[in-house]
Amino acid sequence: MNLSSDKRIYQIALTLIPGVGDITARNLLQIMGDEEAIFKTNRKTLIAKTGISHKLVDGILNPEVLIKAEKELSFIEKNKLKTYFINQTDYPKRLKECADAPVLFYFEGDIDFNTEKVISIVGTRNSTNYGNTFCDTFLEEIAHLLPNTLIVSGLAYGIDINAHRAALKHNLPTIGILAHGLDRIYPHVHKQIAREMVAKGGLLSEFPSNTEPDRYNFVKRNRIVAGIADAVIVVESDVKGGSLITAEIANSYCKDVFAVPGKMTDKYSQGCNKLISSHKADLFRSTEYFLQQMGWDNESPKKKKAPIQQSLFTILSDDEQAIVNKLSEKESIHIDQLARELDVPAYSLFSTLLEMEMKGIIRTLPGNLYTIS
Repeated sequence: MNLSSDKRIYQIALTLIPGVGDITARNLLQIMGDEEAIFKTNRKTLIAKTGISHKLVDGILNPEVLIKAEKELSFIEKNKLKTYFINQTDYPKRLKECADAPVLFYFEGDIDFNTEKVISIVGTRNSTNYGNTFCDTFLEEIAHLLPNTLIVSGLAYGIDINAHRAALKHNLPTIGILAHGLDRIYPHVHKQIAREMVAKGGLLSEFPSNTEPDRYNFVKRNRIVAGIADAVIVVESDVKGGSLITAEIANSYCKDVFAVPGKMTDKYSQGCNKLISSHKADLFRSTEYFLQQMGWDNESPKKKKAPIQQSLFTILSDDEQAIVNKLSEKESIHIDQLARELDVPAYSLFSTLLEMEMKGIIRTLPGNLYTIS
């Protein structure tokens, strides 16, 4: 194959120009018509048409850019990778709607990015049994109800890798969004599961080979995790976790964002609780609730055979069970009356009631009244 005549060289080169980001690249494509014209137009015309700086024009016309692009294309061919370019019809339609979507990305695997339903699952690298169990339980239910749903995460430690494992376990396609080139796997201990994912989904990166997993790359990676999906679920996060950045980005893209609530005292639930309390994420009450909010609840052919678990939070503490028992007897109850009937001070109930509300077990009514959800 004559690589020098391959249009992918110009597509790759567009991403290698110093100072040209995704938004500028898209503007150049719109003005010049296609990627090849950007590199084959003379300096004077390029400046006149685009209005870009002399410095950017120097970068575009630097022959080293096309030489690097040709080397990258050789790497792609050798490793049987795919490229997806913003102007092509197979580019992920959800991601394409995002203004700062990558102009080009590299992919290893086989997946339909434009499948009907895509869910991104994110969370802390220091996941607990609570978060790991959520991933397995939730994806088991999704596999029964919507078996072709694509699961997306970032192949990192913690929630990411547990989401990928659960997807593979329950035969759901899954892709990992990487913060480095496809010539490596980071962390290296996830190399085996990455190979399994290539057979049942794949690995995606906007970065060329020889790109290290630098900190800034993870922030860039997060926008793809957010943009490529219909919904983002934050499972566990502390108050300064990177998952909160992903949630912020998803909100800016008008994606549906959900957060799994947890105890106020649990470090890796505080970020999720913050998202919920600040109305930046919907409280994840159950799989059934999630599907209803997404408008997916009437689309499962297996719904009667595999009814959705009504709640993922059915294991109650003794205090929670006592409150549920009292609330079950009445349509609603004032906190002072609840305290009297339980023979405890009202102030001692506040933290338990808040946790129960965040779990979706109860809800607050005007006038300090509480009722079963």
